[in-house]
Amino acid sequence: MKYRWENRKQMADVRVVGLWGHAGFFLGAIFAVLGIIGDAANVTLGLEPTSWLLLAIAVFVASIPFYMGLGLAWYLRNAEAKSVKKE
Repeated sequence: MKYRWENRKQMADVRVVGLWGHAGFFLGAIFAVLGIIGDAANVTLGLEPTSWLLLAIAVFVASIPFYMGLGLAWYLRNAEAKSVKKE
């Protein structure tokens, strides 16, 4: 059986997926912090604090598929390594 993640050069695709996941996570954290600061200071930082927090939740949820792809690639790579060891 031939996997897509056969060598290190093809693993570069996985790193890009991981970077997008991390970017989404950090962007969501920034939005959450803006919402918390805006609510604590009782000011509007471009959007209402509730809108910042909802935007943070949306970005966190949008980054989940990137992490799922990263986990799937990791699993397939390790499953192939284990099957090679058994043979």
